Amino acid sequence: MATTADFKNGLFLKYNGKPCQIVWFQHVKPGKGPAFVKTKLRNLENGNILENTFTAGMKIETIDVERRPYQFLYAEEDGFNFMHEETYEQILLPKDVVENADLMKEGQHVEMMFVVGEERCLTCELPTYVTLEVTYSEPAVKGNTASTSALKEVTLETGAKVMVPLFIETGEKINVNTADRSYGGRA
Repeated sequence: MATTADFKNGLFLKYNGKPCQIVWFQHVKPGKGPAFVKTKLRNLENGNILENTFTAGMKIETIDVERRPYQFLYAEEDGFNFMHEETYEQILLPKDVVENADLMKEGQHVEMMFVVGEERCLTCELPTYVTLEVTYSEPAVKGNTASTSALKEVTLETGAKVMVPLFIETGEKINVNTADRSYGGRA
Protein backbone atom coordinates (compact mmCIF):
# COMPACT_ATOMS: atom_id res chain seq x y z
CA MET A 1 0.00 0.00 0.00
CA ALA A 2 1.10 3.54 -0.73
CA THR A 3 -0.39 6.99 -0.30
CA THR A 4 -0.75 10.00 -2.62
CA ALA A 5 2.55 11.31 -1.16
CA ASP A 6 4.30 8.43 -2.97
CA PHE A 7 2.94 9.44 -6.41
CA LYS A 8 5.51 9.85 -9.18
CA ASN A 9 5.35 9.60 -12.96
CA GLY A 10 5.54 5.97 -14.05
CA LEU A 11 4.13 4.50 -10.81
CA PHE A 12 1.93 1.43 -11.42
CA LEU A 13 -1.26 1.13 -9.38
CA LYS A 14 -4.69 -0.48 -9.33
CA TYR A 15 -7.53 1.95 -10.03
CA ASN A 16 -11.09 0.58 -10.07
CA GLY A 17 -9.62 -2.94 -10.23
CA LYS A 18 -7.64 -2.18 -13.42
CA PRO A 19 -3.85 -1.88 -13.74
CA CYS A 20 -2.88 1.73 -14.46
CA GLN A 21 0.25 3.86 -14.75
CA ILE A 22 0.57 7.48 -13.63
CA VAL A 23 1.35 9.65 -16.66
CA TRP A 24 1.03 13.03 -14.92
CA PHE A 25 0.15 14.26 -11.43
CA GLN A 26 -0.07 17.54 -9.54
CA HIS A 27 -0.45 18.17 -5.80
CA VAL A 28 -2.90 21.01 -5.18
CA LYS A 29 -3.34 22.75 -1.83
CA PRO A 30 -6.12 25.30 -2.16
CA GLY A 31 -6.48 28.14 0.32
CA LYS A 32 -9.79 26.72 1.44
CA GLY A 33 -10.56 23.02 1.87
CA PRO A 34 -8.43 19.88 1.92
CA ALA A 35 -5.46 19.23 -0.37
CA PHE A 36 -5.88 16.88 -3.34
CA VAL A 37 -3.88 15.31 -6.16
CA LYS A 38 -4.92 15.61 -9.82
CA THR A 39 -3.73 12.72 -11.99
CA LYS A 40 -3.77 11.36 -15.51
CA LEU A 41 -3.67 7.56 -15.51
CA ARG A 42 -3.08 5.23 -18.48
CA ASN A 43 -5.16 2.07 -18.33
CA LEU A 44 -2.62 -0.66 -19.22
CA GLU A 45 -5.26 -3.03 -20.57
CA ASN A 46 -6.68 -0.77 -23.28
CA GLY A 47 -4.38 2.29 -23.36
CA ASN A 48 -7.08 4.83 -22.45
CA ILE A 49 -6.07 7.95 -20.49
CA LEU A 50 -8.22 8.59 -17.42
CA GLU A 51 -8.29 11.76 -15.34
CA ASN A 52 -8.90 11.38 -11.63
CA THR A 53 -8.60 13.43 -8.45
CA PHE A 54 -7.44 11.75 -5.23
CA THR A 55 -7.78 13.35 -1.81
CA ALA A 56 -4.39 13.93 -0.17
CA GLY A 57 -3.23 11.03 2.03
CA MET A 58 -5.55 8.50 0.37
CA LYS A 59 -4.20 4.94 0.34
CA ILE A 60 -3.77 3.25 -3.04
CA GLU A 61 -2.77 -0.25 -4.06
CA THR A 62 0.43 -0.41 -6.10
CA ILE A 63 1.27 -3.30 -8.44
CA ASP A 64 4.57 -4.76 -9.56
CA VAL A 65 5.14 -4.80 -13.30
CA GLU A 66 8.00 -6.53 -15.08
CA ARG A 67 9.30 -5.99 -18.62
CA ARG A 68 10.51 -9.08 -20.48
CA PRO A 69 12.23 -9.51 -23.87
CA TYR A 70 10.42 -11.70 -26.40
CA GLN A 71 10.86 -12.58 -30.06
CA PHE A 72 7.99 -12.84 -32.56
CA LEU A 73 7.82 -16.33 -34.09
CA TYR A 74 4.69 -16.56 -36.26
CA ALA A 75 1.02 -15.58 -36.55
CA GLU A 76 -1.99 -17.89 -36.18
CA GLU A 77 -5.73 -17.38 -36.49
CA ASP A 78 -6.01 -16.97 -32.71
CA GLY A 79 -3.12 -14.55 -32.29
CA PHE A 80 0.64 -14.26 -32.31
CA ASN A 81 3.28 -16.68 -30.97
CA PHE A 82 6.27 -15.27 -29.10
CA MET A 83 9.31 -16.85 -27.46
CA HIS A 84 11.06 -15.54 -24.33
CA GLU A 85 14.63 -14.73 -25.34
CA GLU A 86 16.24 -16.17 -22.21
CA THR A 87 14.05 -19.11 -21.13
CA TYR A 88 12.76 -20.07 -24.63
CA GLU A 89 9.24 -20.33 -23.17
CA GLN A 90 6.55 -19.74 -25.82
CA ILE A 91 3.29 -17.85 -25.36
CA LEU A 92 0.31 -17.01 -27.56
CA LEU A 93 -1.07 -13.47 -27.37
CA PRO A 94 -4.47 -12.42 -28.72
CA LYS A 95 -4.32 -10.05 -31.71
CA ASP A 96 -5.86 -7.11 -29.78
CA VAL A 97 -2.93 -6.98 -27.29
CA VAL A 98 -0.31 -6.22 -29.98
CA GLU A 99 -0.41 -2.67 -31.39
CA ASN A 100 0.72 -2.13 -35.01
CA ALA A 101 1.05 -5.88 -35.50
CA ASP A 102 1.25 -5.41 -39.26
CA LEU A 103 4.70 -3.81 -38.76
CA MET A 104 6.02 -7.00 -37.12
CA LYS A 105 8.01 -9.57 -39.09
CA GLU A 106 9.25 -12.98 -38.00
CA GLY A 107 12.25 -12.70 -35.68
CA GLN A 108 11.24 -9.20 -34.51
CA HIS A 109 12.28 -8.40 -30.94
CA VAL A 110 9.54 -6.95 -28.70
CA GLU A 111 9.18 -6.04 -25.04
CA MET A 112 6.21 -7.28 -23.02
CA MET A 113 4.90 -5.93 -19.74
CA PHE A 114 3.61 -8.49 -17.22
CA VAL A 115 1.87 -8.11 -13.85
CA VAL A 116 4.12 -9.95 -11.41
CA GLY A 117 2.35 -12.78 -9.64
CA GLU A 118 -0.54 -12.99 -12.12
CA GLU A 119 1.69 -13.75 -15.15
CA ARG A 120 -0.73 -11.74 -17.29
CA CYS A 121 0.59 -9.83 -20.29
CA LEU A 122 -0.58 -6.20 -20.36
CA THR A 123 1.23 -4.80 -23.38
CA CYS A 124 3.46 -5.88 -26.23
CA GLU A 125 5.64 -3.03 -27.48
CA LEU A 126 7.63 -2.98 -30.70
CA PRO A 127 10.91 -1.04 -30.83
CA THR A 128 10.55 2.67 -31.66
CA TYR A 129 11.73 2.06 -35.23
CA VAL A 130 11.56 -1.09 -37.36
CA THR A 131 13.41 -1.64 -40.64
CA LEU A 132 11.25 -3.07 -43.43
CA GLU A 133 11.62 -3.52 -47.19
CA VAL A 134 9.30 -1.77 -49.64
CA THR A 135 7.61 -4.42 -51.82
CA TYR A 136 5.38 -2.13 -53.87
CA SER A 137 5.69 1.55 -54.73
CA GLU A 138 3.95 3.65 -57.37
CA PRO A 139 6.49 5.40 -59.57
CA ALA A 140 6.93 9.09 -58.82
CA VAL A 141 5.49 11.37 -61.49
CA LYS A 142 7.35 14.56 -62.35
CA GLY A 143 5.36 17.59 -61.21
CA ASN A 144 3.60 15.81 -58.30
CA THR A 145 5.33 18.03 -55.75
CA ALA A 146 2.96 20.95 -56.32
CA SER A 147 0.62 19.61 -53.65
CA THR A 148 1.22 20.44 -49.99
CA SER A 149 2.35 16.92 -49.11
CA ALA A 150 4.75 15.20 -51.47
CA LEU A 151 4.04 11.71 -50.10
CA LYS A 152 2.89 8.44 -51.59
CA GLU A 153 1.61 5.17 -50.13
CA VAL A 154 3.87 2.11 -50.29
CA THR A 155 3.36 -1.51 -49.27
CA LEU A 156 5.96 -3.09 -46.98
CA GLU A 157 7.12 -6.72 -46.73
CA THR A 158 4.70 -7.36 -43.86
CA GLY A 159 1.71 -6.06 -45.85
CA ALA A 160 1.53 -2.77 -43.94
CA LYS A 161 0.91 0.43 -45.88
CA VAL A 162 2.68 3.66 -44.90
CA MET A 163 3.18 7.11 -46.41
CA VAL A 164 6.72 7.93 -47.61
CA PRO A 165 8.43 10.65 -49.70
CA LEU A 166 8.20 10.36 -53.49
CA PHE A 167 11.84 9.27 -53.96
CA ILE A 168 11.38 5.89 -52.19
CA GLU A 169 11.33 2.98 -54.68
CA THR A 170 10.49 -0.73 -54.57
CA GLY A 171 13.26 -2.82 -52.99
CA GLU A 172 14.55 -0.11 -50.62
CA LYS A 173 14.71 -0.67 -46.87
CA ILE A 174 13.18 2.07 -44.74
CA ASN A 175 12.78 2.79 -41.04
CA VAL A 176 9.19 3.13 -39.82
CA ASN A 177 8.21 4.78 -36.53
CA THR A 178 5.95 2.25 -34.75
CA ALA A 179 4.22 4.89 -32.61
CA ASP A 180 2.66 6.88 -35.47
CA ARG A 181 3.52 4.74 -38.53
CA SER A 182 5.54 7.55 -40.08
CA TYR A 183 8.55 7.36 -42.39
CA GLY A 184 11.77 7.57 -40.40
CA GLY A 185 14.42 7.55 -43.15
CA ARG A 186 16.25 5.04 -45.28
CA ALA A 187 17.87 2.11 -43.51
